[in-house]
Amino acid sequence: QAQLAEFGGGLVQAGQSLTLSCVNSGRDLRESGMAWFRQSSGKEREFVASTNWRRGRVYYTDYGDFVKGRFTTFRNNSGNTMILQMHSLSPEDTAVYFCNADPGVVGPTTPGRYWGQGTQVTVSS
Repeated sequence: QAQLAEFGGGLVQAGQSLTLSCVNSGRDLRESGMAWFRQSSGKEREFVASTNWRRGRVYYTDYGDFVKGRFTTFRNNSGNTMILQMHSLSPEDTAVYFCNADPGVVGPTTPGRYWGQGTQVTVSS
């Protein structure tokens, strides 16, 4: 079983950048999908980004519509750490960001079976 942990959340001002990390310390997920979702207070969970690997390399990366080129996600060479670089943050990006993973493909409507505890991102105006 995968054990996911998110790092890097915090408080930033609008327009600034923040980088989140998700580290998997459990089951090897190199041949897998990993994703970021977020949830704001009073709102439904929202897809942020995903990266799916096969045969040790990325074969598909996807982003939520709201990202609009501001975020980039990638995995390290081992495939067990996923990074989310966020730029031009706005107060609307304030949310708890969750790491998600699965041995299969993950995407906007197909979250994986494993979840991290989440990390809070707060963007002040």
